[in-house]
Amino acid sequence: MTSKSAAAAARATVYGYPRQGPDRELKKAIEGYWKGRTDADALRATAADLRRSNWRQLAGAGIHEVPTGDFSYYDHVLDTTVMVGAIPARHRAAVDADALDGYFAMARGTQDLAPLEMTKWFDTNYHYLVPELGPDTVFAADSGKQVAELKEALALGLTARPVLVGPVTYLLLAKPAPGVAAGFEPLTLLDRLLPVYAEVLADLRAAGAEWVQLDEPALVQDRTPAELNAAERAYRDLGALPDRPKLLVASYFDRLGEALPVLAKAPVEGLALDFTESAAANLDALAAVGGLPGKRLVAGVVNGRNIWVNDLAKSLSTLGTLLGLADRVDVAASCSLLHVPLDAAAERDIQPQILRWLAFAKQKTAEIVALAKGLAQGTDTIAAVLSANRADLASRENSPITRDPAVRARTAAITDADGRRSQPYTERTTAQRAHLGLPLLPTTTIGSFPQTGELRTARADLRTGRIDRAGYEERIRAEIQEVVSFQEKAGIDVLVHGEPERNDMVQYFAEQLTGYIATQHGWVQSYGTRYVRPPILAGDISRPEPMTVRWTTYAQSLTGRPVKGMLTGPVTMLAWSFVRDDQPLGDTARQVALALRDEVDDLEAAGTSVIQVDEPALRETLPLRAADRPDYLAWATESFRLTTAGVRPETQIHTHMCYAEFGDIVQAIDDLDADVISLEAARSHMQVACELAAHGYPREAGPGVYDIHSPRVPSAAEAADLLRTGLKAIPAERLWVNPDCGLKTRAWPETRASLENLVSAARTVREELPAS
Repeated sequence: MTSKSAAAAARATVYGYPRQGPDRELKKAIEGYWKGRTDADALRATAADLRRSNWRQLAGAGIHEVPTGDFSYYDHVLDTTVMVGAIPARHRAAVDADALDGYFAMARGTQDLAPLEMTKWFDTNYHYLVPELGPDTVFAADSGKQVAELKEALALGLTARPVLVGPVTYLLLAKPAPGVAAGFEPLTLLDRLLPVYAEVLADLRAAGAEWVQLDEPALVQDRTPAELNAAERAYRDLGALPDRPKLLVASYFDRLGEALPVLAKAPVEGLALDFTESAAANLDALAAVGGLPGKRLVAGVVNGRNIWVNDLAKSLSTLGTLLGLADRVDVAASCSLLHVPLDAAAERDIQPQILRWLAFAKQKTAEIVALAKGLAQGTDTIAAVLSANRADLASRENSPITRDPAVRARTAAITDADGRRSQPYTERTTAQRAHLGLPLLPTTTIGSFPQTGELRTARADLRTGRIDRAGYEERIRAEIQEVVSFQEKAGIDVLVHGEPERNDMVQYFAEQLTGYIATQHGWVQSYGTRYVRPPILAGDISRPEPMTVRWTTYAQSLTGRPVKGMLTGPVTMLAWSFVRDDQPLGDTARQVALALRDEVDDLEAAGTSVIQVDEPALRETLPLRAADRPDYLAWATESFRLTTAGVRPETQIHTHMCYAEFGDIVQAIDDLDADVISLEAARSHMQVACELAAHGYPREAGPGVYDIHSPRVPSAAEAADLLRTGLKAIPAERLWVNPDCGLKTRAWPETRASLENLVSAARTVREELPAS
């Protein structure tokens, strides 16, 4: 096909769309079902309404081919586990008894059943449920969800494309099931899995699918020859199937690299590639392999992970270059729009000037449609859109909001000494133990306590004027008193104030720093029914006044035990925000670090002896390609040290990380030079403790013994067993006892019981230690 005909055929599509609804209707329906307020039929009806609404909205905006199968009650990887029949043995009875309740048991656990492990979806803040596989896993196709949702879309008269997690990525994301011998590789099950995918594809074809999308984002990572051979074999076999739908293999989040020639040669009808700035190398690589003659190319030129308006002229230039490299060029976002909020137009409190710079899912859809029209019909047909876009880009570039000379001067003056503690850990720890007087296996929590309905109501009442600031602060003081009192009675050694005044661990700080913009409706799914509103980092960052000192010192006044000051670290402040894209991330991280350094210094001056600077996003922001990691880890660890290095030796610095694979960043964890780190470990059965030990990690650590992402209450015996496992890797003088993460999403009854069991477990294991 000529370039002209490839352009004329251009269509607009997306890979996925936000699931929650404009008012988080899905979250409310699911949580209502969990609490018994609604039944399964009502939940299914709400979900069906949301799907239809999404498809109609997409089609009405001009999207030619809508996605199906991307909608999920909890997680699309868990949906894939159900689709291929890989139900863990411990959950089979629950799934057989009630498929919906069994599904949620796999996601959340029950008092008797541990859930699947949860970790981050590549380098995003979305969490997926990790498949558990073993040599005895028997796959069985269950395409009911995928077929039903396709039929729903087709019944509306729409062109629809089912979207599935691809077989190679599914296996590469999986882990060996509990009890499976070391060394088992889930990818060895590929030949067993492919016939199940073949059956699902046949079912979708029979239901009316012309195209099916198979997502293979794992192939943008560094892959071994064996893994690339597995991808080649998978798509050779699937491509050879008779009477199948056309196959579109999608990659995103980075450049495809050495996997591109493999997929370009595969007998599939199309590839979807990321052509945003982070994956710009895909353009040259595609040309190097001779393009995709005879195939469809879906070009992801609109950033699906950030919220800034697209440079339409630049994207059209990229699309023009791609013409001639494929039989057909279509336009899409770089990945599913799951990772951005729904609609910027809903934001009434953002200045109109700034709102012009923002594109949420609805606005990105309009950008995709405009680009497809411009490509197919010529730029004259979108001249007004291009003119408005140029004005929006110029408005942002020239705005004084984005640049603060004082911040830039302070950042430029940073020296190496600013990022080093005055004494090494071996000397600091002696001073800290003398100062704090803690027992072996000291107990603590990660920071937040349950955010009750009363607290959320108080914040809403303050916003709407139903109570004044004095009334609101009285409620916060009462909550802190309750949290401190409970911890003292439970016997916890290092306390927290519970963070009742905080709406979110990033947003709370963003609202008090210059350069940040908060949204009112910018909800994005983190996991399950947990949604967050990432703030927008739009300009240079500074701290006008103390942010946490008042409530921390108030909590300390209520107790003689140490109360931790609680801050969110600079890398997480970037990772869980929509970060500016007009300067290097390292420069932005240093600005945030200096603002947080001021807060750390003020906490110490107010008498806070333990300060925790959380960096749960350190691992998730790690570049997907190894070659890109050293530069990232250099500025990421530097920014943490810049935040914390100004304190006295006897002030103990903690950090926290959760739900990620830590083995490949243990050296970076060491480079943070924190005195104590707490990490997720309950679902992974203390795997991280072994990783720290293998590295020779020399500092104190608290691998979690209480999985806070499940409603189940761990017994004291269970927590004690995990502690004993931890002690095999970390000596008692360096081992802390804590939950996996903050307790914000848990209810008070389970929190009380779980923490009491945690303290009991610590006391039991302390008594087992040698008298010395």
